[in-house]
Amino acid sequence: MPSQFREKQAEQIKALIAELLEKRVKDPRLGFVTVTDVRLTGDGREATVFYTVLGGEGDRMATAAALASAAGLLRSAVGKKLGMKFTPTLAFQLDAVEEDASFIEDALRKAREHDAAVAAAAEGKEYAGEADPYKHPEADE
Repeated sequence: MPSQFREKQAEQIKALIAELLEKRVKDPRLGFVTVTDVRLTGDGREATVFYTVLGGEGDRMATAAALASAAGLLRSAVGKKLGMKFTPTLAFQLDAVEEDASFIEDALRKAREHDAAVAAAAEGKEYAGEADPYKHPEADE
């Protein structure tokens, strides 16, 4: 299956699953879910659906259970709607974008605090030698 076709199919699956979760899956455990990405294997037999959930750890666990129980319904709906010869199995994976983003934000905050502390310590200090200790060939001419 060509790469562009597989990408188009993944986008169609993503849109369809998002629509089905909104309109057809009525599981009360299902939280506020956003489907972020779908990746198909090279043979198109397996699809990994990445999602995020608004809320805490309890909401994430309940949503994961709801998605696991709805996987069969979602798979059959995807197969019927897209008319696929082989409907891929669906595996749901919590997207770690939020956790990664908060980790990066925390690292950037710490770096800014450290930079501010270094700038405060350097306030009013002078260089031991010249401000620019490197030789510049254009200055020698």
